[in-house]
Amino acid sequence: MKAWRFFRETVQMVFVGTRAYTLWCAFLLAVIGVGIAFYLKQLDQGLIVTSMRDQVSWGLYIGNFTYLVGVAAAAVLLVIPAYIYHFDPIKEIVVLGELLAASAIITALLFVLADLGRPDRFWHMIPVIGILSFPDSLLAWDVVVLNGYLVLNTVVPITILVKTYFGKEPSRRLVIPLVLLSIPWAVGIHTVTAFLYNGLAARPFWNASILAPRFLASAFCSGPAMAILIFQILRKTAGMKIKNEALFKISELMAYSMFINLFLLGAELFKEYYSATIHLAPMEYLYQGLHGHNALVPWIWTATAMNITAFILFLIPRTRENLVTLNIGSLLIIAGVWVEKGLGLIVPGFIPDPLGEIYEYLPNSTEIAISLGIWACGLLIFTLFMRIAIPIQRGDFVHARHEKPALPPQYERIKP
Repeated sequence: MKAWRFFRETVQMVFVGTRAYTLWCAFLLAVIGVGIAFYLKQLDQGLIVTSMRDQVSWGLYIGNFTYLVGVAAAAVLLVIPAYIYHFDPIKEIVVLGELLAASAIITALLFVLADLGRPDRFWHMIPVIGILSFPDSLLAWDVVVLNGYLVLNTVVPITILVKTYFGKEPSRRLVIPLVLLSIPWAVGIHTVTAFLYNGLAARPFWNASILAPRFLASAFCSGPAMAILIFQILRKTAGMKIKNEALFKISELMAYSMFINLFLLGAELFKEYYSATIHLAPMEYLYQGLHGHNALVPWIWTATAMNITAFILFLIPRTRENLVTLNIGSLLIIAGVWVEKGLGLIVPGFIPDPLGEIYEYLPNSTEIAISLGIWACGLLIFTLFMRIAIPIQRGDFVHARHEKPALPPQYERIKP
């Protein structure tokens, strides 16, 4: 009965809000609508309407999927200081970070759905109905770890929010073990994703033992960078009491991760260029161009410059603890890592193909529209999560025994 009351009243919450909240949701719904229109065309005509071909069969969709798995895994950078080292400023926002991770996983799975030529055959992987092929298939491992991580990052914050709503303390016997489990699980989701590429021996660009550590290092940069910007927006628009101390601690951890990411990239570049075997071709295509094909060269060098600049900004305490340079560095990391782990990771793995053919891939308008629609869907999910979580955490929306919870004035229903 209590669970139903919580569900009913929180669903009512998402339909009321400030004018800015309403306009933001309307904008996201409009973008989603455009994405659906393009997706229906792709569903009808097949993946031939994209720029992907037999030579390059993964593109923007899988690039975004890889990036978002990293964003989700980065929640561990909030969980460890909060629950292992009991750093109180971060503990106050860890629920928001876990909901960001859940939103990122849902969005990542939507990108996988968009990349399926026949999504109606998804049921073949459902246990009992179909065959998951676990543990033999790496794809099955990815299905298990991603959905398991999604469950962890929804059960924990929902449990905390429900208890807070009813004025009770969350059960430590339930929450703490799940939180501790989410730490290795976060590492696991990105490791398994890396192994999906790493295990393809015919693609030498991915066939490197440091691919999984590189995935994790870059994830611990881009995800927290996104969180830093989102937390500041919530602080200004929703009245959340998020201390600068928490943001600066996150940025310090990001500086270490960015160093590891750049170091591993340098090690990979040295190995490929110093050995100068035939397997250098994908790396050469990415950074120099190959036989007159250089579509990704300006992208990767711009991303590299962004990552190095961001690392310098986060390395120096004075710039790391200045909100202006902190935000500039965060934006550079988000964009730089997106290129590095998106087009800069996926496309060169297919170029040249095993027969030596070079097909230059750049996403077309269909892929871009569908991708923007999926990103908008993820942002809408996160917005609705925040619409419920923030008033509960602030104590504005709690259950009263004999009366209906009151909305704070700024969230009263907007009258026409």
